Amino acid sequence: MLPHPASVPLRWRPVQHWPRANRPNLALRDWLSHEGSLTARLQQRSQGYFQVHILRQHLALPHLDERQLLGQYRRPSLALIREVILQGRGEDWVFARSVLPLQSLTGRLRHLRHQGSKPLGAFLFSRPDLARSPIELACISPQQGYVPISLYQQAQHLWGRRSVFYLDRKPLLVSEVFLPSFCQGLAHSQPR
Repeated sequence: MLPHPASVPLRWRPVQHWPRANRPNLALRDWLSHEGSLTARLQQRSQGYFQVHILRQHLALPHLDERQLLGQYRRPSLALIREVILQGRGEDWVFARSVLPLQSLTGRLRHLRHQGSKPLGAFLFSRPDLARSPIELACISPQQGYVPISLYQQAQHLWGRRSVFYLDRKPLLVSEVFLPSFCQGLAHSQPR
C-alpha cells in the first residue's frame, strides 16, 4: 500500500467542522465520536467473536500530516506503524493504523513494540493516566491510498477518525476507519 499522495491529502477535522450535508449518518457518527474504548465496544457488539488481524507492522517515516500531529514535522523520525483489521463475527469491521514514534516506545511503553494480535485499545484504556486529543474525522476515498483498496467493497468512500493518545506524556497516534460490512450492519440494526 502506498502512502496517500500529496495531491489528494486526507482532510481530518472535528465533526462540527464538516458541513451538515457532508457528515456521516447519525448511527455511524455515534461510533466515530465515541470517546471510550472502541475495542471494548466492538467486542461487546461482536458477542465474543472479536479478532485482531495484523496486515503489517514495520518501521517507517509517518505521513507528513501524522508527523505534524505528533509534533515531529521539523525533525522527522521513524515510528512503528501498525496496520490491522478489527474483525467481529468473522467480518472486517475496522481498519486501524497506529503510528507509535520510537521515542514514545521507551520505559513502560517499550512492550508496545511487540503487541502482536492483542488490541492496542485494550491496553490504552486500561491506563488511568491516559490523555487523548479531540477526535478528528475524515472521509477517505480509494484514490487516497490510506486504506487497502480491497477493503472498500464497492464503497466510494469510508469514514475514519483519529486522535493522539498520551501515556507518560508520550504521543501515540491511532486512526480507525469503519469498513463497509460494519456500516451495513449498523444500517440493518437501526429501527425503521
